[in-house]
Amino acid sequence: MDTDAHALLTLILAGGSSAARRQLLDTHGDATRVLKAGRSSWRAGGLSEDSCSRLLKPDSEALGRCIAWLEGPHRHLLHWQHPDYPALLRQTSSPPLALFVEGDPDLLWHPGVAVVGSRSPSSGGRDNARDFSRTLALSGLAICSGMAAGIDAAAHEAALAVPDGHTIAVVGTGPDLAYPRSHARLRDRIATAGALVSEFPPGTEARPGHFPSRNRLLAGLSLGTLVIEAAERSGALITARLTSEAGREVFAIPGSIHNPMARGCHRLIRDGAVLVERPQEVVDGLGPQAEVLAQSLRQRLASTPDRPHPEASTQPAPLDPDYQTLWMALGHDPTGMDALVARTRLTTAELSSMLLVMELDGQVAVEHGRYSRRS
Repeated sequence: MDTDAHALLTLILAGGSSAARRQLLDTHGDATRVLKAGRSSWRAGGLSEDSCSRLLKPDSEALGRCIAWLEGPHRHLLHWQHPDYPALLRQTSSPPLALFVEGDPDLLWHPGVAVVGSRSPSSGGRDNARDFSRTLALSGLAICSGMAAGIDAAAHEAALAVPDGHTIAVVGTGPDLAYPRSHARLRDRIATAGALVSEFPPGTEARPGHFPSRNRLLAGLSLGTLVIEAAERSGALITARLTSEAGREVFAIPGSIHNPMARGCHRLIRDGAVLVERPQEVVDGLGPQAEVLAQSLRQRLASTPDRPHPEASTQPAPLDPDYQTLWMALGHDPTGMDALVARTRLTTAELSSMLLVMELDGQVAVEHGRYSRRS
């Protein structure tokens, strides 16, 4: 592990104000320079005495756990200055200093919707979570949730069952732990086929105060939030509130007036959430935020060496060989992702980013997870 990665982990483990630590990174340029700046600079930058003490004497055991975890396969640390730090999360009022990610970090740039609700849903609520999540995943959206029991688990499992479906779990523990423990297999499936995300270092156990923070990340990573079922006081309503504060759309499914798990959704609808009865209504409502994400993605692709982004046109810019290859691989008949990978020899992550840009530029149509040229 290089010196700056070691310094970055030290800064993460110091805790305290995320805003202050982000500002110190921006001021000094990198984590190594932050550590060299000294206590007076840290205090002037807004760090507490406790955080300063932890910078001077880091927890060697916690540091060792982080290093060991990052040495495993498909594990990533996306810090505030990393080019792959998610654009949607960066736009929120309190983005974290860094994210620990197991799985595919490119999925954090994929358009997604948070699906949340009760840990003890009705049978109908569980069915709605499965049906909506499956259809939304088939439409090309990533299903984001918190890996909790009930609605969360049903949403993740539905997305995993869709060929080429994507799901992202945002957890309130370290990225190495499953909570609840009964979800250990689900956790491993998400980390293998999707992405598992935490702002908490490896080894961090579940604590009540972590879950509002988890909900903040879930809202920040998503284009919008769909609430399936929720009591009047629930974490799902916190996620919905944070989504609204981020300027994104909240959707709620109405239920029976006799179902206590529908009361939270009814309250959201009274407060301005979009009442939805069909998944397509969610897709339609995400358009404005999808365009914001597309613009960020265009900037990201344009800043990647040897990867110019094509201007909007009837076909991709001929100077970009990867886009040209993808264009030639697409036909007027819908084609699945596996076939496109085989035809182009590009990765799923590369194709997902390129197809999103082409879809939003009007070049590509997507239906049930399959892609074709627009006539």
